[in-house]
Amino acid sequence: MLEAGHGLIGHEEHAHTTCWVCVLSCFLLACLYVGSLYVWRSSLPRDHPSVIKRRCVSVLLVSAASPALVKSWIYWADVRVDVSVWELMGVRIEGLIPAAILPLLLTVVLYIGPLVHSAVDDPDRFSEDLRFALDVQSWHLCVRDVVWLRNQVVAPVTEELVFRGAMLPMLVPCTGPTAAAFTAPLFFGVAHFHHIIEQRRLGSDSMKVILLVTGVQFLYTTVFGAFTAFIFMRTGHIVGPVLCHSFCNSQGLPDISSALKHPQRSAVLFSYLMGVLLFLVLLFPLTDPFFYGAIPICSLAPASVPVC
Repeated sequence: MLEAGHGLIGHEEHAHTTCWVCVLSCFLLACLYVGSLYVWRSSLPRDHPSVIKRRCVSVLLVSAASPALVKSWIYWADVRVDVSVWELMGVRIEGLIPAAILPLLLTVVLYIGPLVHSAVDDPDRFSEDLRFALDVQSWHLCVRDVVWLRNQVVAPVTEELVFRGAMLPMLVPCTGPTAAAFTAPLFFGVAHFHHIIEQRRLGSDSMKVILLVTGVQFLYTTVFGAFTAFIFMRTGHIVGPVLCHSFCNSQGLPDISSALKHPQRSAVLFSYLMGVLLFLVLLFPLTDPFFYGAIPICSLAPASVPVC
């Protein structure tokens, strides 16, 4: 009995140590990602092309190094895994096509309201934007735009790889899948606090306004992070969160206040409501692991916690 007791105490101490290693590893990775944005000293605004190019290089380097950090975490936390680091981070072949299509479709459904809103306000522009999105030749113009590259490619790829692909595997052994999906987004939301530094430097707004804007940004980035973390946990792929992130960046936040004042308010609000309801109905069916095969990250879940 005494030996069994010592064994239980040893197991609890190991689990406690593992959790500390998990949290500190995630904190370190978040600091590396945000800190890499400031290794380049410049008085220029964040949307200046030269600033964008330098910062893209920085976050791409941090993202490229993130698998090595996950590998180091596996060693220091003494976690046993039967798959590669890349598979844990959602870079795998099995179920790739549905993982790229179904989560994006789910996100488009959520945006039915804003899309209908845009079509009603300016049908010609909506049609033109749709044709542009479907025209492969038009994408060459986008690739030359550094702001577009940052918002639609670099930010979604690097942020999802770091804040979902790397952090979720490190959190699951400690918290379990469900809690990890709600914990990792907190690192993502807090990481956006660095915008306070730039806004204060530019001095365009008062501190009260800056804090208000930052608080709202923390809220929606955390909620969005929970959504893409959910997708990652359900599909085991990083491609779905990346594409959803890119689509949401292209659409921005829904303009609910404008919808409430719209001349065709009933129709517009009905489209918003239908989008949300369809999203909730399709959330679990379109992310059913049946489409994506065995989820590597679920093998990291504690024995006492139900798998993904």
